[in-house]
Amino acid sequence: MHRRLFLSTAAASAALAAPGKVKVAFLGIGHSHFSGKYKAALDNSDYEIAGIADDDPARNAAGRKDPRLAGAKWMTEAELLKDPSIQLVVVECAAWEAIPLGKKVIAAGKHLHLEKPPGNEWAPFKALVEDARKKGLIIQTGYLWRWHKAVVDAIAAAKQGWLGEVFMVKADMSADRDQGQRDVEAKYKGGGLFELSGHVIDRVIEILGRPKTVKSWLRHDTSVKDKLADNNVAVFEYDKALAVITQSAKKAGAGDLRSLEINGTEGTIVLHPEANPIGMRVFMKKANGPYKAGWQTATVPPQPRFVEDFKELAQAILQKKPLKHSYDHELLLHETLLRASGELPQ
Repeated sequence: MHRRLFLSTAAASAALAAPGKVKVAFLGIGHSHFSGKYKAALDNSDYEIAGIADDDPARNAAGRKDPRLAGAKWMTEAELLKDPSIQLVVVECAAWEAIPLGKKVIAAGKHLHLEKPPGNEWAPFKALVEDARKKGLIIQTGYLWRWHKAVVDAIAAAKQGWLGEVFMVKADMSADRDQGQRDVEAKYKGGGLFELSGHVIDRVIEILGRPKTVKSWLRHDTSVKDKLADNNVAVFEYDKALAVITQSAKKAGAGDLRSLEINGTEGTIVLHPEANPIGMRVFMKKANGPYKAGWQTATVPPQPRFVEDFKELAQAILQKKPLKHSYDHELLLHETLLRASGELPQ
């Protein structure tokens, strides 16, 4: 079923929401993005928050004491899924919970925003996406750079041809993890790369598409006494381009050093850092688009997270506007992440 037709199965529940609003509920509060996404929905007048469910006793107890959630309606998972008025469910969970919870949401006939990374398996994720496609339901995954204005502008320059032939993309999505988060990431073969690099892989395939080959070095190089792959490189090969993705779990100052670089025969764009504040430098051999010849620094406003994601979701449900990223893009992204993480053949 084409994405433009996805509302057909949700029309009945839409009629039960407040006029002109999307009735949304949150399933799980365990992901670090939860509070930001809850606020994004709370601040958007297109949404009516139906409630929150998390059947994990410890998380539920902590959530009920959280002042940011004051006034929220708490419900059980079963109550949330059975409520016919809820159109959209935002699943905020650990990676190993993503597919089981996502399947329940789609089975209940509700649109789905699924936190990243959505599990470390290919076949179950593919089945989830195809089930949503068949039923005409939205799936949007929670990767952070999709609406980052500097990233969007950089990719637009590449796609418009202003950079000439793009032959190299480089990106870094490192962190400086405490032991608790290291233990979480150590559950997976791809370690920190699996946990974080989907953000940049998402943007690489937007520019270059599916890589012909993927080669990864997933290493444990620090003195921390665990088995986390904490110093990682993935190289994507294309017919006439390469993409190099680096990711470390013990990089000092990492949060302010994440980067994206797009190199072409006629121009180069460097985002470094991508936040706090955003640094965007552009070099053009000759003036093209909004850019002059030579080096220049672009001014980019602060980028509040999640606001545009929820704006897009509301437009998709209320106005039947297709999402920017299709079912096929979500599939390609997950396949490529799993190839880079050593979960699928290279």
